[in-house]
Amino acid sequence: MRTKQTILNEFDCVLPAKSVNEGVARALVGAFLLQMDPTVEDLSDLKCATSEAVTNAVVHGYRRREGDGGAEGRILLSVAILPDRVVRVTVKDKGCGIEDVARARTPLFTTDPAGERSGMGFSVMEAFTDRLSVRSRPGRGTKVTFYKKMK
Repeated sequence: MRTKQTILNEFDCVLPAKSVNEGVARALVGAFLLQMDPTVEDLSDLKCATSEAVTNAVVHGYRRREGDGGAEGRILLSVAILPDRVVRVTVKDKGCGIEDVARARTPLFTTDPAGERSGMGFSVMEAFTDRLSVRSRPGRGTKVTFYKKMK
């Protein structure tokens, strides 16, 4: 059974799944978290993890939509400040989903072996956060949530 978390402050936004919005997401997270007077390291960690999550949604989540007449997906970015200086970031898409989440979280795994992708997105997110959760359903999308306790 899940307990509802107390949220001290939060924001949600929807971004078109365009690579230019990776930087927008980073800036939004950074600006929102300034109210916590974060360390440079904590702020950089969360911005990097957010950028990786948004990049994964843009590059992998909506990859099957390329060439369908210009339709693009949307990405939900949600950031919440919880008690004890904990931050929760959620990046959610309604893209193609991940068939095997455990395999996708393996370092160097990529769905784009011919491309320029290293397969380190989830590893990077894990390295910069305290806890990472990935939920996905093929054909329905992916939800990545991570937590970090700020110093």
